[in-house]
Amino acid sequence: MAGRLTIFAKGNADLRDVLVAQRSGEAVVWNGINEALHAAQPGWRARVRHETFTRSDALLATDGTVPPALARRDLPLGAYPVASQFGTRLFDDGHAVALLSIQPDVMNRLARHRKEGHLFYPAGVDDWDAADRRWLAEGYTPLPPIEPAAAMANLEALVARLRQAGTARILIFNLSPIVPWERIHDHRGLPESLSDRIRRFNLALVDLSRRTGVSIVDVDGVLARAGAERLKVDALHLTAEGCRLVAGEVVRILDDLGCFAAGRAAA
Repeated sequence: MAGRLTIFAKGNADLRDVLVAQRSGEAVVWNGINEALHAAQPGWRARVRHETFTRSDALLATDGTVPPALARRDLPLGAYPVASQFGTRLFDDGHAVALLSIQPDVMNRLARHRKEGHLFYPAGVDDWDAADRRWLAEGYTPLPPIEPAAAMANLEALVARLRQAGTARILIFNLSPIVPWERIHDHRGLPESLSDRIRRFNLALVDLSRRTGVSIVDVDGVLARAGAERLKVDALHLTAEGCRLVAGEVVRILDDLGCFAAGRAAA
C-alpha cells in the first residue's frame, strides 16, 4: 500500500531543514521528510510546499495583496519576499497536512506602516543600504515582541481558517529552549532570556492544543531525549541527526492521525 501526501509547511529554517532538506555548503546532509517516510512508511512520498512565515499577526491580517508602499520598492528581503509575506497560499487549497511553527512569534520583530497600517518584516535590515533604512524609519514604526497569549489567539484563528478551507490535519512545531551560549544561574536584573521566552511559548502551545486539538511536534522533547546540545548547531538550527529525529516524530504523528491508512494518494 502506498500513496502521496501533500504538505504545506508555513515556517522558516526549523521547518525547511526538517521537511525539505538541510545543506552544509553545497552538500545535502538531510534530504527531508521523504527520508523518514522511506524508512517508516515504504512506498509513501510527500510533496512539501514550503513558504516562509513572518509572524502570526501578519499572516492573520493579510488578504493576499502586497501593499503599494512595498510593491513600489525593491528591497533585499532574502528568504522573505513580499509575495510570501503577504501571500495566502496556505489557505488556498485543502491541503492534506499543514505545518506551522511558533518560531516566528518567538523570534521575529515586525514593523507597522504609519499610514496604511500593514505589518511588515524587514528581513536582513542590518545589511540594507542607508537609503532603504531611512525609508523604513520614516514609513514604519517598530513593534514590540508578541506575547504568548496574543500569539496563541492568532494561531487559534489561523487554525479555524485552515479547517474552514478543508485542512483537517494541522501540526505545529514547538522549539527546544536549549540555547548553546546561555549559561545563566542568577536572573536578577536580567531581561527575559531567549530560553525562558521559548519555554513560555511552549507551555502556551500546549493550552492551544487542548482547546483546538492541533498536534504539537514536540521538538523540545525529541531533542531532550537524545541530547539537545549534541543535536543543535545554535538556538534554531539542528544537525542532520536532529533533523532526522524530528522528521521521524512528524511521520509518527501523521501515522497516528491516519494519513497512511489508505493506499492511495492523499492530496
